[in-house]
Amino acid sequence: MLDTILSIADGAIRARTAEDASAALCDALLPRGLSYLQVRNYHRPRGRLTSAAHWAAGGVLARHVRPGWIGSASSNYVCFEQNPLLRPIATGRTRYRFSSYAPHGDKRFASYWEAMSEGGIGDALCATAYGEDGTIASLHIGFDDAALPAAFAEAVQSAGSIVAERLLAFAAPETPDRPALTARERDAISYVAEGKTDWEIGTILGLSEATARFHVDNARRKLGAVNRAQAVACYIAANGFV
Repeated sequence: MLDTILSIADGAIRARTAEDASAALCDALLPRGLSYLQVRNYHRPRGRLTSAAHWAAGGVLARHVRPGWIGSASSNYVCFEQNPLLRPIATGRTRYRFSSYAPHGDKRFASYWEAMSEGGIGDALCATAYGEDGTIASLHIGFDDAALPAAFAEAVQSAGSIVAERLLAFAAPETPDRPALTARERDAISYVAEGKTDWEIGTILGLSEATARFHVDNARRKLGAVNRAQAVACYIAANGFV
C-alpha cells in the first residue's frame, strides 16, 4: 500500500506551489477513476458553522468536476440544503468517507446521492489538515464507483493527508525548523507508515515494545502531529519519503 500512497502523492510533494500540487494530485488520480476533486486552503469560519458559511470561506485552489455541475440545482442541494458533512467538519475529523455520514441505502439520503450522481460522484473521500492559525487544507476526492474497495480508499486518503499537509506548508509563514528526528525515530516512523504496531517495530529494531512506542511518540511530538497517521503525513510532506 505504501507504494500506492507515494505514487499518488509524489507529484504533489515535488510541486513548488499549492496550485501545482493540486494539479499533480488530480493527474495522479484521473487514471484511477477520479470523477471529482476539490482542493481548498481556507480559514475556519467564525461563529456558527453553516453550509453557507463554509462555502463562503472560499480558498478553492483547484476543482475537477463534471462541466456545468457546480451551481446546478443538484450541486446546490448537496452543498446547502442537505449537507451531511457539517458534522465531521465541525468536529475536526481529518479523514472520512462521505458515505459514512450519508449511508448508501438509507432512504433519508436517497435524494443526496441522486444529486451527487448528477456530478458523477458515487462516493467521495475527505482528507483534511489543520494549521495552528486556523488554516485548513481540505481535499474532497470523488469517484463514480459507490463501492470503493477499502484498501484503495485508505491509500487515497493517506495520500490526501500528505498532500493536505503539503498545502498547509505552502500557506504557513516561515517558522523555525522543528527539531530533527533521530535515526531511531526515522526508522520508527518508516515502520508506522507500513502499518506496523509498536510491538512489531520493537521486534524489527531489537527494542522493547515500550521503547519502540517511545521513539514513535517522540517523532510524532517533534513533527507537531496529533496522531500517528498525521505524523507519517507530516514527515512525508516535508521529506518526500520515509
